[in-house]
Amino acid sequence: MRRSSILLLYLFTCITGYTQSYDTTYAERLGFPTGTKVLILHVDDVGMSWDSNEGAIQAITNGVANSCSIMMPCGWVPGFIHYLKKNPTIDAGLHLTLTSEWEQYRWVPLSGATVVPGLIDDEGAMWATVEDVVKHAKPEEVETEIRSQIDRALKMGFRPTHLDSHMGTLFASVPFLQRYMKVGIEYKIPVMFPAGHASLLLQQGILPEAQMPALRALGKQLWNAGLPVLDDLHNFSYDWHLPQNVKPTDENLQKFKTGNYIDALKKLKPGVTMMIMHCTWTSEVFDKISSSGQTRKGDMLAMMDPAFRKALQDEKIVLTTWRELMERRKR
Repeated sequence: MRRSSILLLYLFTCITGYTQSYDTTYAERLGFPTGTKVLILHVDDVGMSWDSNEGAIQAITNGVANSCSIMMPCGWVPGFIHYLKKNPTIDAGLHLTLTSEWEQYRWVPLSGATVVPGLIDDEGAMWATVEDVVKHAKPEEVETEIRSQIDRALKMGFRPTHLDSHMGTLFASVPFLQRYMKVGIEYKIPVMFPAGHASLLLQQGILPEAQMPALRALGKQLWNAGLPVLDDLHNFSYDWHLPQNVKPTDENLQKFKTGNYIDALKKLKPGVTMMIMHCTWTSEVFDKISSSGQTRKGDMLAMMDPAFRKALQDEKIVLTTWRELMERRKR
């Protein structure tokens, strides 16, 4: 979630008027021992390109990443779904997509232009920015497209383990957030929502302490509906850029990103935290899509770094997945 999106989320929590105390972590409520630091190492943007698929596969099969989410409107979705069918234990959800942000490589809503015209820009693709989606799209159009993306997954024989939001769009509007939660509850699919201590978000100044009780009330709604809830969220690695005076070799990218991830592990508090990354195996084609190849490749290399694996052990981090969280919630 982007900073502006999270601030709008707290506007919604003010509107609700509810408060909810926070005495035990969601990790404890899910059966983990008191004080346990539980972590989901999550890869976003799967299905966006061949490079995105391969990066996720490498980070999960040859690294320590253990979860991912798929952008259903994108062109390389079938390639990853075919891989999932051969590897059905992989924890894979939906990266619900309402924006198409790249200049040369774009996608359209699955619902169709005549059904969700508010999600369409002048090129016939989804809007490039969150702000434009909020400005032009109706909440019912957003819900229709969310359902279309879930339905495509189900039709392809893939039931997602969770839902989250590409570029945080579903957290940028009160009605959008309501539809996101509503659909997740209806389908009994966990939704990404940090409603515990949210220490990392507080430390980054993304949310004010005064809004925490109201935020937890939304978490309680999801919990009471039978879904697991996160205690915290780490979504900062996309902004970790290699210093300009350092040559962007694989070795330097790995060392830089791994160091940042290890520092992040040391700041985790007990509870369930989702750590978001964008692992990508960047071919020469990816540079035609996005200028973010370096930071994305660095994420992949960090997940494959033995030093990061050792740090997980040293910090006594317990890895989990959305699938496991939902199984624990059912029990």
